[in-house]
Amino acid sequence: MSRIILHVDMDSFYASIEKREDSQLEYQPVIVIQGPKEGRGVVAACSYEARKYGVRSGMPLKTAKKLCPEAVYKNTNHELYAEISIRIMNILRQYTDKFESVSIDEAYLDISSIVNDYKEAEKIAKNIKRVIKRKENLTSSIGIAPNKTIAKIASANLKPDGITIVTPDKTKIFLNPLSVKKLPGVGKKTAQELRKLGIKTIHDIVEKPKVTLVERFGKNGAWIWDIANGIDETPVEESEEIKSISKERTLEEDTNNWTIIHNMVEPIISEVHNRTEDENYIFRTIGITLTFEDFQKITRSKTLQKHTLSKQIIQENVIQMLKEFEQKPRKIRRLGIRISNLKPKDEAEHSLDKYI
Repeated sequence: MSRIILHVDMDSFYASIEKREDSQLEYQPVIVIQGPKEGRGVVAACSYEARKYGVRSGMPLKTAKKLCPEAVYKNTNHELYAEISIRIMNILRQYTDKFESVSIDEAYLDISSIVNDYKEAEKIAKNIKRVIKRKENLTSSIGIAPNKTIAKIASANLKPDGITIVTPDKTKIFLNPLSVKKLPGVGKKTAQELRKLGIKTIHDIVEKPKVTLVERFGKNGAWIWDIANGIDETPVEESEEIKSISKERTLEEDTNNWTIIHNMVEPIISEVHNRTEDENYIFRTIGITLTFEDFQKITRSKTLQKHTLSKQIIQENVIQMLKEFEQKPRKIRRLGIRISNLKPKDEAEHSLDKYI
């Protein structure tokens, strides 16, 4: 039997938590912002009511206010979001030993060894949704498919609060009509380049020889072709030993507006720092990854003299590393922040015993 993978994706996570915390917001458009409420803030997240007006994550606050002036604006509360995320991930871990958390609000579960078919998988998915709703009063959407990528695409198919099942024999029927933008990692720029090759839908990719995409996009082209053809053997696994903790975020549009870029830094750092703290690690190396409009990636890193858990030190070093690029005209597509050279906090504390 082929694998059966679940992708669990919380619905509008930040905004849904804010709605839960204030019942008066239940049917209102809610926009969670990073930065000041006036001027230079950006949209960190928004509710589905706000999305109907065209509001999206990463959008400048000024633009969001023009699109949806009647929205309720809330400042980010990363500590609360991280706390709730931990509880939800602990719920999910109870369903399988093959679990992989991929962000604060989504995870994969490989349930191949505990179910016989997709009907049983659907029962598990319904139970997961029911438990999360009962314990956290939040909804989730779940994709069920033979591999991780199709499961991820499926989870976005019936949002919010949906379940989408894609069995092996229905994979092409499900994928082929979709826009190439539905493929994870294919943003506006890649979609534009694919259109130059006459490719608009996933079926268009299937019709092209694999070599055509490889010649244009290199390894990424091979990956795009494989995914379009339903090929993804990536295992669901959570490393027992975490080598690094990172988070990347794609901007709404490629930009060299450093006000927008700097406003993205704080929520990314908060998520990385919170996870580090939750996992009980301290770190010694801080790094950034910038992906430019032409898909070139550049990384920078700084190794400290000693391990720390200081969020301020992450902020200071990230800002310093970004300065190298601020005067350059190239537009940035994606920003990532990573900490590495990790060791358990308890281990570090115990090692001090010999000096006392």
